[in-house]
Amino acid sequence: MRAFTASAIGVTCTAALVLPLAAPAGAAPDTPAHQTSAGSESAEASEPADLPGSTQSLPLDPPTTPSARATGAPAGEQGLTGRTVHPFSMVGVVWDDVDAELHGTAQVRTRATGTHRWSGWQDLGTHNAEHAPDPGTPERASGAVKGSTAPLWVGDSDGVEVRVRPEAPGTRDASATPVPLPAGLHLELVDPGKDPQDAPATGAAGADRAAQREAAVLPALSRSETEAAAGLAPAAKPYIGARPSIVTREGWGADEKLREKAFAYTSTVKAAFVHHSATGNNYTCSQAPSVIRGIYRYHVKSNGWRDIGYNFMVDKCGNIYEGRAGGVTKAVMGAHTLGFNTNTMGIAVLGTFSSSNPPAAAVTAVSKLTAWKLGLFGADPKGKVTLVSGGSNKYKKGAKVKLNVISGHRDGFATECPGARLYKELGTARTTSARLQGR
Repeated sequence: MRAFTASAIGVTCTAALVLPLAAPAGAAPDTPAHQTSAGSESAEASEPADLPGSTQSLPLDPPTTPSARATGAPAGEQGLTGRTVHPFSMVGVVWDDVDAELHGTAQVRTRATGTHRWSGWQDLGTHNAEHAPDPGTPERASGAVKGSTAPLWVGDSDGVEVRVRPEAPGTRDASATPVPLPAGLHLELVDPGKDPQDAPATGAAGADRAAQREAAVLPALSRSETEAAAGLAPAAKPYIGARPSIVTREGWGADEKLREKAFAYTSTVKAAFVHHSATGNNYTCSQAPSVIRGIYRYHVKSNGWRDIGYNFMVDKCGNIYEGRAGGVTKAVMGAHTLGFNTNTMGIAVLGTFSSSNPPAAAVTAVSKLTAWKLGLFGADPKGKVTLVSGGSNKYKKGAKVKLNVISGHRDGFATECPGARLYKELGTARTTSARLQGR
């Protein structure tokens, strides 16, 4: 276990179900990342020598088997019957058109590796279009970006079944024509790979590994050390919180060969949007780096983004992780809040907080992170800011929108994110963050 992680508090529930299994499905080749955004800077990144991982992409088909017809599956449903596949830990569904919405439900059940234990049916978040590059940006226009559900962390698994059902007629409007499922539905099975820092090493290699572990975490700084590191004169009395400890990309095992080699920046950071990853709460804090590697691979290889979408991530134990590459102190442009990725940062708390309360440690970490990062750019966590929309389902392109400096994703896009329970904690985060800045 890493020195910066805490003890496990996640729980995994499974049901003892056995399904007839199809032949093993091979892992499809990973699709290449799309082209680099124009005008961005070149990246130089060190990386561990061996970072395995894979993505299996399986096309979904309508249920045509006698057993499927016998179950009375809804017209238009697509899916896969239970089958053995190469091991994976994260699952999602993607489709061809990034602008198409999935009006319906997507559910999976999985089998724990080497067992006959199948989980119950689990929902995938179907409205994931709000997490995407902004319209009109090179990243969005690359031609590689796809529509997708949120990815779900299921743990080490080697069996899967999926069903995607269109919205029932009359669900939204009794006179409306049912909306078919998007074209090109594929099931994405992500193996995040082993953490290279957890591999055994002795002798000189062991010493190198120990040095890598130490370098993989940016240590917490005091308030005065933070001001000095930011080049701020003590006489200026800046409003900035002490820098919290941050696990770097190297620390969570990012394979830098996956992402584009360039960085994309905006001019400043005016606001922070808080998200939940919607990947579920059944992970331990020692598994958080694996969850992040899974999200990273899903965002790049399955969604077609240039890098992981979030600028930072926070696990249930309050550990903070560097997200999109480009420098933790810089205004790196992410793909987290459609229409509002410019001059903002995105923070994702790992988990799903629609009906579960976020751990206090995670909320505190959000407060510490925003007090520091917003302070670098002179932003007041309790203040308001006017942002210009790049276009979303809530605000048209060009609209000037007044928002909280610390906002939830739903403030900029009509979405459930960051979950009702986490959204309720944002007032506390704003107050604590401002206090940590010395306001």
